[in-house]
Amino acid sequence: MSTPFVIAVDGPAAAGKGTLARRLARELGLPYLDTGLLYRATGRRALDMGADPADPVAAEAAARDLTPADFERPDLRGPAADAAASKVAAIPGVRAALLEFQRGFGARHGAVLDGRDIGTVVFPEARLKLFVTASPEVRAQRRHAELLAKGPAPSLDQVARDMADRDARDANRGVAPLRPAEDAKLLDTSELDAETVFQIALSWAVAAQKAT
Repeated sequence: MSTPFVIAVDGPAAAGKGTLARRLARELGLPYLDTGLLYRATGRRALDMGADPADPVAAEAAARDLTPADFERPDLRGPAADAAASKVAAIPGVRAALLEFQRGFGARHGAVLDGRDIGTVVFPEARLKLFVTASPEVRAQRRHAELLAKGPAPSLDQVARDMADRDARDANRGVAPLRPAEDAKLLDTSELDAETVFQIALSWAVAAQKAT
C-alpha cells in the first residue's frame, strides 16, 4: 500500500505559502488544509469567551470545542486574529488537541498542508517539505495591501511591528517553533512573482512524486 503523498508548506505570515499551497493542491488533485485556520479559530473562540488567548485552560477548551462553522468566520484575518493565533499556538495542550486532526486529514488521501510546523512536527515524513519565506519588509507590504483591500487598515509601520512581534513569538516558543525542517527546500519569494514561485515548487513536487 503506497504512502499518501503529503506536501508540507511552512513559513512566516505573508510569505506567499497559502497562495502557493492552494495552487499546488489544485494542480496535483490533492486536498488542501490551511492549518493556520485551526489556530486562528481557536484564538477567536478564546477571545469570544473574554479570555486571554495565552491562557492554557481557556485556549485548550476553545481548541476542543471547534466546529466546522468556526473555519468560516469572517474575522479570522487581521492583526487581532494573527496575535491570538500565535498565542494559542504556543500552548502544548492546544497543539496536541489539533495535531490529530491535521494528521488524519493528510493521511486519508494525501494533501497539501500549510502552516508553521507541518514539516517539523505534523508530517516530518512528508515527501516534499517547502519553507516559504520573504524579507520582513516585503511581507509587511503584502499584508498591508491585503488589509487595505478589505477596508480601513493599520499603518504599514504598525503592520510591520505586529508581524515582527508574531515572528518573534513563533520562532522562540518552547513548543514547535517556526523553523525549516532539515530537509526542507527553501523558497524565498521576496523578488519572485507568484507564477515563478509556483513553477519552481511544482517542479519539485513532480520530482518528489516520481521518486516514490
